[in-house]
Amino acid sequence: MAYAMLVFGAIYFTIDTMDFWSAVLMLVIIMDPLGNIPLFHSVLGAIPEESRRRVMVRELFIALGILTTFLFLGNHILSILGLQKPAISIGGGVVLFLIAINMVFPQHGLRADTEREDPFIVPLAIPFIAGPSAIAALILMASREPGRMGTWMAALAVAWAVTAAFLLASNRIMRIIGKRGLRAAVKLMGMLLILISIQMILNGIQVYSGE
Repeated sequence: MAYAMLVFGAIYFTIDTMDFWSAVLMLVIIMDPLGNIPLFHSVLGAIPEESRRRVMVRELFIALGILTTFLFLGNHILSILGLQKPAISIGGGVVLFLIAINMVFPQHGLRADTEREDPFIVPLAIPFIAGPSAIAALILMASREPGRMGTWMAALAVAWAVTAAFLLASNRIMRIIGKRGLRAAVKLMGMLLILISIQMILNGIQVYSGE
């Protein structure tokens, strides 16, 4: 039932009519908490078990700070770099599409490098949580409707909380659904992300053609 609701939301998702819950849905899928569970476990494998939860909480808050910064500085970044809004939409859609393809058809070893020391900021906070796709999506949201920053901040907070809950409960999730179930869920989220990325590209092309 939950996955059916996700599919329904993704099919009817458009940037121009984005509301709070569609923004939450998009950000959760982009942050990919299920797909990050095995990656976090791989990176934290060399960290003592009693320290892993502390490291995860620290990296989650660092990621939230980075994403919040880009959300509120999105318009300034566009102005400084001289970027048009359609470029952000198309570029963000392309990045999302590439990440989604990797989720559906995983390239073994591409993101499997492990850290032997305390993974400060990289790679857990960046790029696993606060990746280029999430940053691009937040900049796009802020540039399209800067008057709704409160809504976007609330959506980011909820999506981050969902991601944090999944990652902090990763041991239990791994026991319940197993590795095969986890891979299936990641592939499904990848398919939804493909739909969202294509819509972002189409919206950017439409806006550019109308200018």
